[in-house]
Amino acid sequence: MRQSQLFTKTIREASKDEKSLNAQLLLRAGFIDKLSSGVYTFLPLGFRVLEKIEKIISQEIESINGQRILMPTLVSKKNWQQTGRWKAFEELYKVKGKGGQEYGLGSTHEEVIVPVVQKYVSSYKNLPCYVYQIQTKFRDEIRVKSGILRTREFDMKDLYSFHKDEKDLDKYYEKVKKTYFDILKRMGLKDKTYLTLASGGTFSKFSHEFQTITPAGEDIVHICQNCGLAVNEEIKKDHSKCFQCGRREFKKEKVIEVGNIFKLGTKYTKPFNFQFTDKDGSKKLVVMGCYGIGLSRLMGTIAEVHNDKSGIIWPKEVAPFDAHLIQIGNSNEINKQTKKVYNAFEKQGIEVLYDDREDKSPGEKFADADLIGIPLRIVISERTLAKNCVEIKKRSKTKTELVKLNLLNSYICKNS
Repeated sequence: MRQSQLFTKTIREASKDEKSLNAQLLLRAGFIDKLSSGVYTFLPLGFRVLEKIEKIISQEIESINGQRILMPTLVSKKNWQQTGRWKAFEELYKVKGKGGQEYGLGSTHEEVIVPVVQKYVSSYKNLPCYVYQIQTKFRDEIRVKSGILRTREFDMKDLYSFHKDEKDLDKYYEKVKKTYFDILKRMGLKDKTYLTLASGGTFSKFSHEFQTITPAGEDIVHICQNCGLAVNEEIKKDHSKCFQCGRREFKKEKVIEVGNIFKLGTKYTKPFNFQFTDKDGSKKLVVMGCYGIGLSRLMGTIAEVHNDKSGIIWPKEVAPFDAHLIQIGNSNEINKQTKKVYNAFEKQGIEVLYDDREDKSPGEKFADADLIGIPLRIVISERTLAKNCVEIKKRSKTKTELVKLNLLNSYICKNS
């Protein structure tokens, strides 16, 4: 993509109203735009990052047999009443149609997925079953904060699993734990993320959160210095020993919750009388698990964790482009060689942002490149062409290196 054709621009300073680092960086770099409190537009660069995050999540969830669907945002009042959440769910947005029909905007989808799966699952032979979606959620948060970490409208992946018994749920639950860390590793967050015990399990004692350490964190966890298990602040108040190893040495950290998993048991299958016929002919309630991970929240967390004083440093798999090609000068030879490199990248499927802007100085182009944070910066100028080279700088490094033009493609393939 030619940067001259990108309709968005970088800005020197974000609004003083934005206190969180992720919002400041993403707004300045042209990834997002704020419409109102807790509501953001994802601009071309930001949408590309969201697409990369979605691709990773989909690949990993489908590797553990998740089947993707798309559920509606408008959820009938009667479904919410079936589970008692029409009145109990304080953050639920409620709307009324012209005919008087009432709906809750989808903030979570247990009330939809259970009756859907119930239509197709009636026997133990149909179980287990794993269904997921990636959908926009709406929650009437009283206090939104931290940029795109806590908003009223956000993208989320919901995975729901359906089982014949608790033992089968336990097996899949452990598989999801591992898969979540695989997802976080690909996004550059695994090393700073801890599996955290939290309250909220239905028939098990705990649910689990995936909490990423950052000074901007909204939550507090206590990490066992012996085994690495973390516990949520609420649970730590009542327990002085680690639940896993029994030791007492903990380190307190501020964190962002990037995912959570719950054993729901029959909490939502019971209200819909979702039963299956077992091998012996008896009727039993289906047992459920649910597993959430926020896409826009992940994007904000990555920006909070991977940055320096100059801007964002995107991990390779979620970066909006593989490389940032910068042209310095406008001679015929520079134009010719830069376009040749750009076209070669496109033919090879290498995603490149080509800074062909003629109204920007080299300093401005370099500053924008650092702010946007694409992993590789490639500069073509009279100085580099005099040596039949390009200058390459990795965004996460300070040193530059010269690479021969005829070796550039192999270098990029190796490092992208």
